[in-house]
Amino acid sequence: MLIAGIVLGFILGLLLRGRAGNLLDAELRWPAALFGAVLLRFGTELAIRNGLEPAAVLRLPLYGAAFALLLVALWHNRAVPGMLVVLVGATANAFAILVNGGWMPVWGPSLAVAGFTTRDLVATFHVLLPETLGLDFLRMAGPLGDLIPVPLPFLANVASVGDIFISAGLGLFVLASMVRGPVAARASATGASASAPTAAAVVGGTPVHLGRPVPTAVSGSGLMAETGLEVGLLTIGSYTLDRPILLGGAGTGAMPAAQAAGAANVPLSARIAAHPYIRLALDARFAAFWIGQTISLFGDRLHQVALAVLVYGLTNSPLATGLVFLTAALPNLVVSPIAGTFVDRWDLRATMVVSDLLRAGLVLLIPLAAARDLWLVFPLVFAVTTVSVFFRPAKAAAVPRMVRRDDLMAANSATWTGETLADIAGYPLAGLFVAFVGSSLFLAFWIDAASYLISAALLLGIVIPPVLRTVGPATGSALRRFGRELRDGWRFLRGAPSLYQNTLVSAVAQVSIGATIALTVVYARDVLDGTAVAYPANYTLIEAAIGVGNLLGGLLVGAFGARVRKGRLIVGGMIAMGASIALLGATGNLFLAVAASLGYGVANLVYIIPTQTLFGELTPPGMMGRVVAFRSSLVFGALTLAMAVAGALAENLPAGLVITGFGLVTVGAGIVAGLLPAIRRS
Repeated sequence: MLIAGIVLGFILGLLLRGRAGNLLDAELRWPAALFGAVLLRFGTELAIRNGLEPAAVLRLPLYGAAFALLLVALWHNRAVPGMLVVLVGATANAFAILVNGGWMPVWGPSLAVAGFTTRDLVATFHVLLPETLGLDFLRMAGPLGDLIPVPLPFLANVASVGDIFISAGLGLFVLASMVRGPVAARASATGASASAPTAAAVVGGTPVHLGRPVPTAVSGSGLMAETGLEVGLLTIGSYTLDRPILLGGAGTGAMPAAQAAGAANVPLSARIAAHPYIRLALDARFAAFWIGQTISLFGDRLHQVALAVLVYGLTNSPLATGLVFLTAALPNLVVSPIAGTFVDRWDLRATMVVSDLLRAGLVLLIPLAAARDLWLVFPLVFAVTTVSVFFRPAKAAAVPRMVRRDDLMAANSATWTGETLADIAGYPLAGLFVAFVGSSLFLAFWIDAASYLISAALLLGIVIPPVLRTVGPATGSALRRFGRELRDGWRFLRGAPSLYQNTLVSAVAQVSIGATIALTVVYARDVLDGTAVAYPANYTLIEAAIGVGNLLGGLLVGAFGARVRKGRLIVGGMIAMGASIALLGATGNLFLAVAASLGYGVANLVYIIPTQTLFGELTPPGMMGRVVAFRSSLVFGALTLAMAVAGALAENLPAGLVITGFGLVTVGAGIVAGLLPAIRRS
């Protein structure tokens, strides 16, 4: 697993014209401590394996000293891209080993799936976990042990959640080290002085220079007075929009004219390094944040699939299974406005850390509650989504606090890409894992809980600059002040034409998404020709095509979106999304349906990402939670209503006809958006 991450980072580095020789120039602090920790860790294991009695007697303090030295050294290198991710992964593994007295816990069934037997274990280092999941399993830190089978040729292994984080961190470190040379070339080619002060990201209080002189960063940044930001703060608020949680301006990023004139003389490697995605990868803070959240999203997909299987297996009732997910969706409607107001008051990092810890505990309890009484699951899934409703605006508001203004579009795109990757790969992998664990479904929930804990630890290592918020008069009761702040958020949204009109049009446009969510399974079974691919595999193919389209759309907007006015992207994306959904419902041909689903996924992101960026640019940071919460309530309310209406219509009309009708509604909403100057000119 660890080697796979390093190899992947190396291959990506070569593809991006990085130099392998740059790895030798990587500057790490406390190199002797890093080397000594690795030597002590594996030296202890080798000594015990060779029968050295003192090492066996002192195994716990020796392993403890090795991990302590390693973690301290990694902490001092947390400003290096990837090292903070390695730190939290190593901490998770260290906890599992030390809790078991110096042995790493391994789950037997995972060994079998990966092609191993207990004879393949290192008897002096591994200890078997109980196959029956219960308190003993938890007491041995089972969720942090080696649980995840990797039955791949040449890579066969059983990995822990910590191993996944370590692998991702090492891959990022290799990639960043290889492409750092082109960054220096870019600075030289664009005339930036090596000694000029630069805008910096901060990781644990340590500046990470981004290669951009401060005067250049401030000039032309386009910050508006009403944002409430001081000149020295180069970021503005932004929230993830229009994606419901279950159980979770012009010229931005463009090359200045003076640089464009000489761009032909800039080496290809320097132009690659100037790409926003590469700059974000070299930003240790954002890269760690992105990796942690993306891995946690994979855990979410795992527990969502496991929840459906668990409830359906206990009840044999599709209605009960549907009610669980309806319960999980309700906080999007009833809690979002209140959550946004609180998030505007709270520290962003603290909000995310506490949310992760709460979700870890709640997800851990779900299977235990289901085993006792199914009805206990309903308040738990409602609570998980409620906490996520607080987490999501804090997460989205943190992104612009970490990246430069001209990287905001790319950062939003990267965030959506991470969610899309979790959709594309997460659900199939979750299905395989749930099939593997069989009756041991508890494990899926506990792995997700472990991912939340590691995400919280990762967030603790990141410094997020606070939002400078203007505090109103402290008159009246706390409840009255809360109500006043809530009204202020609505008044701001109502008074910003481009945001308010976008919200109303989006509420209409999103109804087609609600219809497709409700009817795609029925459509796949009753409308699609199942000759080439039978049901339910054709349903899976459509969902995968939408996910791939989302991924392509996110990448395209991140790479080229800065060259097009956001209003044009919003209008064009909305119309294309509606047309694709209408085509999907109108055809019974599988290949046309897949193509339409792909177009739907691309267009959805072409419309959503610039909308998200627009809200980030125009909304004061101190109001972000309230403003976006009101928008989310309106949009998700329309989407949820559309699910109910579409289901009722499909009782008497063909599902394809209903989907086509809702798609045409979205086309109409896009046309209206194009006629509204506030949207078109944004």
